Amino acid sequence: MEAYIFDALRTVRGKGNKKGALAGLTPTHLSVTLLDELKNRHQLDTGQVEDLIMGCVTQVMDQGANIAKTAAQHSGYGEHLCGVTLNRFCGSGLEAVNQAAAYVKSGFKDLLLAGGVESMSRVKMGTDGGAMAMDPMVAMPGHFVPQGISADLIASKYGFSRTDCDAFAAESQKRAAIAQERGYFAKSRIPVKDINGFTVLDHDENIRPTTTMEVLAGLDPSFAMMGQMGGFDAVAIDRYPEVETIRHIHHPGNSSAIVDGAAIALIGNQEAGKKLGLKPRARIRSMAVYGTEPTIMLVGPAPASRIALKKAGMTKDDIDLYEVNEAFAVVPLRFMQDLGVAHEKVNVNGGAIALGHPLGATGCMLLGTLIDELERQDLATGLVTLCIGGGMGIATIIERV
Repeated sequence: MEAYIFDALRTVRGKGNKKGALAGLTPTHLSVTLLDELKNRHQLDTGQVEDLIMGCVTQVMDQGANIAKTAAQHSGYGEHLCGVTLNRFCGSGLEAVNQAAAYVKSGFKDLLLAGGVESMSRVKMGTDGGAMAMDPMVAMPGHFVPQGISADLIASKYGFSRTDCDAFAAESQKRAAIAQERGYFAKSRIPVKDINGFTVLDHDENIRPTTTMEVLAGLDPSFAMMGQMGGFDAVAIDRYPEVETIRHIHHPGNSSAIVDGAAIALIGNQEAGKKLGLKPRARIRSMAVYGTEPTIMLVGPAPASRIALKKAGMTKDDIDLYEVNEAFAVVPLRFMQDLGVAHEKVNVNGGAIALGHPLGATGCMLLGTLIDELERQDLATGLVTLCIGGGMGIATIIERV
């Protein structure tokens, strides 16, 4: 049985700090904004929707106590609608989509909502703690280092320079600015209004079209002191002794931006679509996850993509467009180097460096961006992949219908 994507929507992305336009709105509000839009856009019989699966990384405070069920209850879809919140770190939004597709392909469910949300202005990263980083009995044998150290380790090990990463970041900003100006995001990007119906934000707030290599060159590395004074450089070198020195090249301009946002996809089988008059936009061909060594941590996208390609009976050249999450510039750079994919096929409308990375939502956001761009260019196949904390990668391949 096939799993089809009938639609995929996302909110605009607001800067994830107290000055950001969306800081005054809860993650429940962001999620329900999309549920309402989906219902109204398709005149959806919400009684046919069986479940809501949402990714969210920092599940405390406004995002605690099962944010998916909170959103389902507040949406007006009906008391029957269940909700479950999952956490595969940065891959959570795509994992939600993959789990929904698995339910459909198994025949256990016919129509589900899947996506994610993260209000990073209201719920700060790391607020939930966790033994992986905080418990010495776990962190020490695991050679734990923060993700920024991992990114700089990748650059040091595989030969990426500060110039390489800054050039990639500048191009991400350029591509995102062009895409926003030309309306490439308009089909699936939803403005956010307050409870009075006034528009709070109608564009992606973080894009900086004036970014140049000269501007980026003036930014100080973010993780040098952490690596040297905190001892994390030594931990990384202990695990990778062939790397004599960790070169700290990542900074706020070539790393993913902290933002608020939500995303939702409607996924089901062909019969459910026909019953409700829904036209499929794409089908999910394959999906995969893959675990990598946890100190270097962020190199999972390429091996996960290889597994997904093998399961789909495809090669990298069968994919028309790739969306690779720009957690740090070195992540897509290493992906392109490892898999042998040209930049012309990767993140053609920019990525998280320019647009931002609302942790639990990003995977589903990338899926929607990919579908829109495949339709715009009249292309057929696409692959979404993200690196994930703890040393994981996730990948999903879709094909237009």
